[in-house]
Amino acid sequence: MTTAFIADLHLSPGRPDILDAFANFCEQSTGLEALYILGDLFDAWLGDDDSSEFAFQIKSQIKRLSDSGVKIYFMAGNRDFMVGERFATETGITLLPDETVINLYGERVLLMHGDTLCTLDKGYLRYRRVIQNPVVTGVLRNLPLSWRMRIANKLRQSSNSQRPQLTAEQLYQMDAQHPAVLQVMEKHQVNQLIHGHTHRPAIHCFKLSDGTPAKRVVLGDWYTQASVYRASK
Repeated sequence: MTTAFIADLHLSPGRPDILDAFANFCEQSTGLEALYILGDLFDAWLGDDDSSEFAFQIKSQIKRLSDSGVKIYFMAGNRDFMVGERFATETGITLLPDETVINLYGERVLLMHGDTLCTLDKGYLRYRRVIQNPVVTGVLRNLPLSWRMRIANKLRQSSNSQRPQLTAEQLYQMDAQHPAVLQVMEKHQVNQLIHGHTHRPAIHCFKLSDGTPAKRVVLGDWYTQASVYRASK
């Protein structure tokens, strides 16, 4: 039995190569026990009533994978936090809140998108508090679809998903910070954390405050390859 974890695909009509990679992944993943999508599946998603060909294509691929027997779980990221119950119903996925603990073949594992771990990226965290405020998301959901589509297109055009050359200090500030990692893992009493967001794939081994060995798995993005983390029983 195998469970797969992915994040940060940033699917959009402007990246047909990534769309093809995701389609291939779905076709080849029918034997999975479960798939966890840990945020930013889309580069911008502003409503489940999106009736575009792009939205239909992605929903159809996920539905086929779900219908094959794969249990699919979705945790929103900073780009697709407006994915909701309608999307879940149409695709057969289960929505998860950020900071969800699962039993992964006998081990308690914490799942996160990962953006809240970047505690030095204060400008982003301020933006996150505003854009994900229930009042703001409520206003967005009630805008005409055509308006939301224009907003989504502008977000895609100005996307910094493929980040330009940044200084070492800027990259450090945008990365997950170890004190925040320790705090959230100890809060949930887990020895393993899996998250995305930072686009810096790695497996970090360290110790918790009490000396217990711990592991943090950072998922990669899909800009150059289909980055997938698999765990098997």
